Amino acid sequence: MPAASPATDALVVGGGPAGLGLAAELAACGLGVRLVAPHPPRPFPATYGAWLDELPAWTRACLADVWTDVRAYTGERPTPLLRPYALLDNARLLETLLARAGSGLTWTVGTVRGATRLEEGWEVHGAGGETWYARVVVDAGGHAGSLSRPRHTGGAALQTAFGIVAHFDRPPAPPGAVVWMDYRTPHLTPAGVSAAPTFLYAMHLGGSRYLVEETSLIARPGLARALLERRLHARLAAQGTPPREVEREEWVAFPMNAAAPCPGPVLAFGSAAGLVHPVSGFQVAGALQDAPEVAEAVAGALAGQGPGAAVQAGWTALWPPERRAAREVALLGVDALLALPGDQLPAFFQAFFRLPAREWRAFLAPRTDAGTLARTMLRVFAHAPNAVRAPLARVALGQTGVSGRALRAAVRGF
Repeated sequence: MPAASPATDALVVGGGPAGLGLAAELAACGLGVRLVAPHPPRPFPATYGAWLDELPAWTRACLADVWTDVRAYTGERPTPLLRPYALLDNARLLETLLARAGSGLTWTVGTVRGATRLEEGWEVHGAGGETWYARVVVDAGGHAGSLSRPRHTGGAALQTAFGIVAHFDRPPAPPGAVVWMDYRTPHLTPAGVSAAPTFLYAMHLGGSRYLVEETSLIARPGLARALLERRLHARLAAQGTPPREVEREEWVAFPMNAAAPCPGPVLAFGSAAGLVHPVSGFQVAGALQDAPEVAEAVAGALAGQGPGAAVQAGWTALWPPERRAAREVALLGVDALLALPGDQLPAFFQAFFRLPAREWRAFLAPRTDAGTLARTMLRVFAHAPNAVRAPLARVALGQTGVSGRALRAAVRGF
């Protein structure tokens, strides 16, 4: 049996950007931190795009590219979004977070299988028979969690995407641009669009190199990889831009409808804490923003009040009452998107991006209050065509309690 390791102040489960981001901030607060992940430090494998203005200032040194030409297609003409969009350089992000953590972080290769509460902390059990001791445990093990389980009312509703990074003889998207969503689908039948709507997400990475992804914004159950792969190649063939050389493939699948979690004895963070944005699917920029505040709350309470108070302080910093109220309103919006026939999603987003930029930007931000979200939803409803309004109204009438609270939150802000 492996020997037990010395106790640390905090043990973080998960080596993704959220887990490492919080671990680094905890270490920067002077805590001893053990991070447990199934692999040694390595550049994060996924592609992380984010609105530039939502990233912490220190990440400017960790960007692979920034685009000012960012557009959406809800019809034949593009809608310029006029908001810089960034691609994170995952290797530089990893290096920067490890440097931030310094000697206060111990990275341990292993898999956490469970944890036992002790009088003053935790005994954490590894799959290989390891035992680690910590005063505070953080689950940053992804959307499925490791020691916690996010709640998805009605079952998980997934965003899924299949993509490739490839070289093209002809540009598959506008050179020098990011296409945030392109709902044009001349290569699909109307029935296919209505039943399973998808859009193109694309980045020009320089020269003949592009990232292109066929994306299902949200569906229950989520759309299968094989379907999205077929659709991506059908789209590229239909527009006469087949890939010449594929560097790599990318598959994305994660729940979008996590409810605000109930605070427990283990602190959760990142997507394990339900922090995926219910409409955009973004999470990393918000987690990097949240990490310093959560770490300071945990470290302050741990020094003065002990482990139990530290975890409670972390939960309060991460999910204050106003954020919980906002999540309830946002999930009403999720249900509205799920209720819309697929062929009405372009009209919905046409109305959405017709709003003043400050309003749609706030709606997609990670910490917008319930009143602002509700007012934006009302304005989208007012601008949308009747074919979009009808299913939205049915969702609102089917959840009168939530709708009433959202309406009261909206009115308070006028």
